[in-house]
Amino acid sequence: MKTFWGDYNSWEEAEKAWDAGAEKAAISSPLSTIKPATSRVGIASATAKNLKSKPLWYMLSHDADGILRKNLLKHPLRHSWQFIKSLFRKKAFERKDNFFLYNIKDLEEFEKLLDADDTILLLGFSYCQKPLECPAGRFNDKCFHDPENPKCRQCFIGKAYNALPEDNVTPLVITTAHYIGNKVFELIENNPDKKVVFIMTSCELALTMFGDWGNMVGIKGVGIKIFGNICNTFKAFELAENGVKPMPTTINASAEKQIMSWIQLRASRP
Repeated sequence: MKTFWGDYNSWEEAEKAWDAGAEKAAISSPLSTIKPATSRVGIASATAKNLKSKPLWYMLSHDADGILRKNLLKHPLRHSWQFIKSLFRKKAFERKDNFFLYNIKDLEEFEKLLDADDTILLLGFSYCQKPLECPAGRFNDKCFHDPENPKCRQCFIGKAYNALPEDNVTPLVITTAHYIGNKVFELIENNPDKKVVFIMTSCELALTMFGDWGNMVGIKGVGIKIFGNICNTFKAFELAENGVKPMPTTINASAEKQIMSWIQLRASRP
C-alpha cells in the first residue's frame, strides 16, 4: 500500500491533512478509552531487584523454538563477551527523561545515525499501544494503517507507518521479547553492509531489563517509555507476553512529536 505521505508535496501538508482527518474520525467514530483503576508509575520496588539476571533466565527458558539459541551460537564468543561487558555496567543505557539511549551518548548522535547512508532503521511499537478497536486485532504484529479506516486514522502507530519512507526502514508491532529479538537478528544477518539503529516504544521495565541484550548484538538506538496500563512487575510482564493486556498504553505528546521528527529526518534523505 502506498503511504499517505506519498500523495502530498510536502511533509507539512501531509501531516496537516492526516491530523485533520484524525480529528474528524474522533468525532464520527471515537476510540474507546479505559483508564486503569490505579495509576502505575515506574517499576515496582520488589521487581527492581535482579533485573539483569531475570531476563537471561526468561529468554533462555522461553526459547521454545530454539531460534534465539541458534542465533546466539552463530557468533558465540563475540556475543558472550559483549553480553558480559554489558552485565558489569551499572546500567545498560543512558537516560534522558522518557528516552533510553543504548550505545549512544545523546540524541544528536542518534540523529546522525538516522541521516547516514549505511544504516537501516527498525521502528517498533509495543502491541499494547494499539487501540481496543484495532481492525487488525491487538495481540499480533499486524498493522493495517489504512488512512480511510477511522480507527487507524486516530492511531499514532498508523500515522507513523504512513509517514515512513520505503527504503531501509523496517516497522514492527512488537508482541514479545523473543519476537523483537529474533527480528533484530534477522535484520543484522540480512543486511551485512548496514548498521541497525532503532526506535522502540516499551514499558520502563522492559527497557531496563533488555538493554544488555541490545548491547550484546551492538545495535544503537532509543527506547521510549510508554504510560498507562504499563507492566511494572515481572508478573504483569509475563501476562502481557501472553496477550493479557486489556487496557491500552500510550506515549506522551512530546514523544510522538519527536518520533515524527525522526521519521521526517529519515524520509528527507536523498
